[in-house]
Amino acid sequence: MEDTEKQAPAAKKDDIRDTLRSGMTIQVHEKIKDVSPDGKERERVQVFEGIILGVRGAGLSRTMTVRKESDGYGVEKIYPVYSPVIDKIVLTKVAKTRRAKLAFLMNPKKRFGRKLKEKKA
Repeated sequence: MEDTEKQAPAAKKDDIRDTLRSGMTIQVHEKIKDVSPDGKERERVQVFEGIILGVRGAGLSRTMTVRKESDGYGVEKIYPVYSPVIDKIVLTKVAKTRRAKLAFLMNPKKRFGRKLKEKKA
């Protein structure tokens, strides 16, 4: 029998895409194409830093939900982990969590009362 599910590409040594878990605080360097006022197309890298609320899927269809607070508003983005739009992912902190999905961090009316504990490396 042939394996019909597409496998993730071979990871580099310093690539953390296979080890992403909820509770990690990461920086996602995202490639953005835009048009300058002259009319020329250019590509720049924009950084989105936040905590991973959950990871779902397997193989090439694996996605992660990243959330950050910006000016008092919660901003969530869903990224395909192996998207060519993602330039790199940098790990900044790892929190100790007991849940696969951190949905309790999403509710703005019921604030989570304490900080997540940082995991020892």
